[in-house]
Amino acid sequence: ETKHGGSKNGKKEGLSGSSFFTWFMVIALLGVWTSVAVVWFELVDYEEVLAKAKDFRYNLSEVLQGKLGIYDADGDGDFDVEDAKALLGKYKYSFSLLSIKEAIKESLKKLREKQESKKEENEEEKKKTRKGKDATDRKDKKAVDTNKLKKDSDKAKRDRGKEKGLDKSVKTKETTKKSTSEKDGTVQVGKDKETKKITRKKRNKQSSCLKERSVPAQPASPESEETVQPAEKSYVESGKTFSKKKKKPKLLNKFDKTIKAELDAAEKLRKKGKVEEALRAFEALVNQYPQSPRARYGKAQSEDDLAEKMRSNEMLQQAINTYDEVVSLPNVPSDLIKLSLKREADRQQFLGRMRGSLVTLQKLVQLFPTETSFKNDLGVGYLLIGDNSNAKKVYEEVLSLAPNDGFAKVHYGFILKAENKIAESIPYLQEGLESGDPGTDDGRFYFHLGDALQRMGDKEAYKWYELGYQRGHFASVWQRSLYNVKGLKAQPWWTARETGYTELVKSLEKNWKLIRDEGLAVMDKKRSLFLPEDENLREKGDWSQFTLWQQGRKNENACKSVPKTCALLERFPEATGCRRGQIKYSIMHPGTHVWPHTGPTNCRLRMHLGLVIPKEGCRIRCAQENRYWEEGKVLIFDDSFEHEVWQDAESYRLIFIVDVWHPELTAQQRRTLPAI
Repeated sequence: ETKHGGSKNGKKEGLSGSSFFTWFMVIALLGVWTSVAVVWFELVDYEEVLAKAKDFRYNLSEVLQGKLGIYDADGDGDFDVEDAKALLGKYKYSFSLLSIKEAIKESLKKLREKQESKKEENEEEKKKTRKGKDATDRKDKKAVDTNKLKKDSDKAKRDRGKEKGLDKSVKTKETTKKSTSEKDGTVQVGKDKETKKITRKKRNKQSSCLKERSVPAQPASPESEETVQPAEKSYVESGKTFSKKKKKPKLLNKFDKTIKAELDAAEKLRKKGKVEEALRAFEALVNQYPQSPRARYGKAQSEDDLAEKMRSNEMLQQAINTYDEVVSLPNVPSDLIKLSLKREADRQQFLGRMRGSLVTLQKLVQLFPTETSFKNDLGVGYLLIGDNSNAKKVYEEVLSLAPNDGFAKVHYGFILKAENKIAESIPYLQEGLESGDPGTDDGRFYFHLGDALQRMGDKEAYKWYELGYQRGHFASVWQRSLYNVKGLKAQPWWTARETGYTELVKSLEKNWKLIRDEGLAVMDKKRSLFLPEDENLREKGDWSQFTLWQQGRKNENACKSVPKTCALLERFPEATGCRRGQIKYSIMHPGTHVWPHTGPTNCRLRMHLGLVIPKEGCRIRCAQENRYWEEGKVLIFDDSFEHEVWQDAESYRLIFIVDVWHPELTAQQRRTLPAI
């Protein structure tokens, strides 16, 4: 009985309640854990499923209307209940089975004609795309009527709407094409470049060690231009070029493709911020495959990242050397050469090795002579070593190749202004800024364009200052210094009490005659210790200065000529230790006018002690208020605000200038801020 399914007592056993519950729970738990596994391990890409569902979605009713429209018996353009009744003999219409067959044949013929017409349009579109691509390669800049393109696009959409009666496969193809076109519709122009500093301050900052300033983070992926056009063509509109979307840089040669999995594993570590592990992984790959350019580039990037983490100049130099090694290997993809040399030049500039950077940029231009962006970088390289002449030649070459290059225009305008060709510089600066090209939205160019316009008597200057302020380059329309510490109190004129430097002011005013007499003694000597102002700030006249301290450093030889004045100042570190200022005598002769200008930083205040002041004709304007000097009295103003000077007296004016740290700067900031 047991053998045949019975129990020993002869009764057949069924599934007990507890056993049923147990199996129910097991199955339920399996379902739950399966669902969790699907979600947790992302076994199903729900976004892809939804996207496909969206792509394949179509209007069933319209498709049915297209299919059944051939049975339109009453001639109203669609198939409805009346047509069905007619076909079933409910109504007597003058048609026969033969007429239905003919109607079916006619409709099918129309469908085939539409399909053939669509194929011809597709062929024409492909030909146009190929022509556009060829035109791009030849660098032909042919203007395209965008209104016509829009009309063509609208027409294509209407055509697609008419063809909804086609079969499912044709419908799907059209839907997918439309989706792709809409996705690529957004146009972004240009490639963002790292802003280049041209002033001496930039050179000083770059030569300072990493302990004072961290290395900019290494980008996780190479920069690429994101200019998109749906038809993947190059268009020129209103002087701006819109090119097709750049492909992802090719960083692997044939050999590197065979070890791609190992390279990707090491790169994944670097992108996750595991710098030391990434460096070890790339070093192992370099040892195993010494001819692999991508492995060596990954090693350079990891060293670059580690230099940032360790704040180590030595490690950064090692990264620079490795970037250079990449280029020397055989069969290096051109995109990898570009990235390596560009990053090498940038890191050299950061360490203050401007001439080394220049050599690297020259190599880059020689290898890729048609790349205007590399020529632009080379021009900046020349400017960083003060070689305006060669920089000018580079930008002239760029503008001959690309007349609308905004980056070249603003830098060329900057050079012209430095040559005091004020009127000539204005159109280049203005057109360059208006272009909106990457690298042009820089406070220096707003500063110099406004300054040039002011010198030409053009009130448009303040329009550009206002725009520079709105874009965050200036603290205000009047306060236009470029090297600032945020949050410091800002006002044009100050009192001694507001500065907190009352002891210094009292000492200067108490000893003003001593300071004056030593200054006059130096003036009487035949040695020309007073040097002409050399910052191109004068419209006309004669203005000279005799400097005792500059950037917090004492001029020992100068102080030998005025020992008592220097001894007096030694007691005030807020002045002698101000590495963003000067202490000097200033003499201005009659007929001098100093253009409106601003100082470079908001980190200092400037004191003027009157020594020899004519009774009339001398004044200074700071922002919108004029003041006058008095002998033995100190004027205090913030020279980061616009100020202007007139000397229309009949004799010279002599003052003593003392720069001091802004009182709100901390001791730490005073120690670590780079000198200006």
